[in-house]
Amino acid sequence: MQNVELSPASVTQRGGDGRNGQADVAATSRPRRRIKMFSVALAAFTAFVIMSVVPLWAGYISSPRGRLSPAEHPWFFPVLILHVGASTVGLCTSIMQVWPWLRRKYPRVHRYTGRVYVFAGIYPAGVTAIVLTIFWPFSAVTTFGQDLLAVLWLSVTTYGFILARRGRTVDHRRWMLRSFALTASVMLNEILEPPIEAILRLQLHTRLAGSEDVLAQMANATDNWMGLTLSIIAVEWWLERDLLRRSARRRLTIKATADA
Repeated sequence: MQNVELSPASVTQRGGDGRNGQADVAATSRPRRRIKMFSVALAAFTAFVIMSVVPLWAGYISSPRGRLSPAEHPWFFPVLILHVGASTVGLCTSIMQVWPWLRRKYPRVHRYTGRVYVFAGIYPAGVTAIVLTIFWPFSAVTTFGQDLLAVLWLSVTTYGFILARRGRTVDHRRWMLRSFALTASVMLNEILEPPIEAILRLQLHTRLAGSEDVLAQMANATDNWMGLTLSIIAVEWWLERDLLRRSARRRLTIKATADA
């Protein structure tokens, strides 16, 4: 997303009113603060991805088995590994897609990693997620949530890619931020799972009738739906704020030009 800032010369031309000059300087410093905050958030997300993915792969390598019987479903574990691998590619390349510095300094790298994100990450991960939910040993609520996420993931990413091919850069960035939010929702699930399970465990011997299986299904369904919902709300809030900031900067630029 591009930032429109007033140059020092235009701030100087605003001239005599010291309060106006201070307000303009503060306005121009806000985008820089937002960029720093975004960079810190992106670095934290990157660290969390690494801390989550490395133990996950270590577990699959040390204990190569899926949730279903290999004898009854011999294809299940290979498809699961393909899903996990493609999801890992999607997570890692999504970081490069939303990194403003990389996009500005090395646009070709941004484009190439974007194709990897779409064709080696999201597409195989989304399709295998739908295939796996057909046999996934959890509740229908979890299955519906996973299928909805996969369909949205594939649809939003495809539309963002089409916009890029048509040269609609601003719209492309907005839709790919939505794709990133859906990708990051998997990480949000990891954060939500422990507190949700702790809350539900308080009802283990009452409403859940002492069943650990019901507890696991409810916890899994709840964190899946909450992760998806909160991710969508967060990205739409961010995009709406971005539109308001752009509108405010345009008004400020027009006013500065008129007063010059």
